[in-house]
Amino acid sequence: MVKVWKLGLMSYDTALKIQLAVARKHLDALMKGQDGNYDTLLLVEHKPVFTVGIRDETSNNEIMRLRGLGAEFRKTNRGGLITFHGPGQLVAYPVINLKHFKTSVKWYVQSLEETVINVCSELGIKGTRSPYTGVWVDDNKIAAIGIHASRYVTTHGISINCDNDLSWFNNIDPCGIEDKGVTSLTKESGIECTVEKITPIFLKCFNKVFGCETEDIDPKMQEEILSSIYNKLLVNNVSA
Repeated sequence: MVKVWKLGLMSYDTALKIQLAVARKHLDALMKGQDGNYDTLLLVEHKPVFTVGIRDETSNNEIMRLRGLGAEFRKTNRGGLITFHGPGQLVAYPVINLKHFKTSVKWYVQSLEETVINVCSELGIKGTRSPYTGVWVDDNKIAAIGIHASRYVTTHGISINCDNDLSWFNNIDPCGIEDKGVTSLTKESGIECTVEKITPIFLKCFNKVFGCETEDIDPKMQEEILSSIYNKLLVNNVSA
C-alpha cells in the first residue's frame, strides 16, 4: 500500500522539505531494524523553478539570467541535468523503500518510464524510451526523470508535461540535450489534459506497473510530517 499525498500548487522548497521528512521516517525505521511502511507518493504542481542535478555546472551568470525570467533556481542531489517545473505539470515524487518492490535502481527508473508510457497510451499517444532517460514522443520529451536513492529509499522523481507553458523550456537545453525538444500531453493528444484529469490516470498506471495499491494519506500522518518540518525550522531559527 502506497499513501498518496496531493500537495497541490507548492514551491519547490516546501515540497522538498516534505520529501526529506518522509524519507527520514523510512531511514529512522531502518536504523531501528523496523519495517514500517512509509511508502508515499507525493503529487504536486510547482511554482516556476529551474532545477539542476548533481552533475550541474551552471555558471552564476546563467543562474542570474534564469532567475531574471521570474523563476526560482535550485541545485539538487538528484541525477540528471537542468529542467523546468511549473504550473500545469504533474510532478510525482515516490518516497518509497525499494525493498518493498525490487532492489534495483535501474528497474525503478524503467518502471517510472513505463508508468508514463502507459499514461500516454491511455490518451492515444505513443510514448517511447530513448538512449536518454525519460519518456519521449518522437524527438520531443514529454516526461523527465531525476531520482536519488539512499539505502534504497527514493526521493525526487518524474515530471509529466500535461498542459503547462512549454515556452519556459526555450530558455534552457532541457536535461542538457541540445538537439531535442519538449512536448505535452495536451499538445500531442489535441485535448486539454489538466493535472486534475491526468492524476487518476497516472495513479492507475502507477499501481499496475509497481504492483501496488494506493490510498489517500492519513491526515494524522500529514500533520506529523508538517509538524516535524515546522519544529525543525524553529530549532534552526533559534540556533541562528
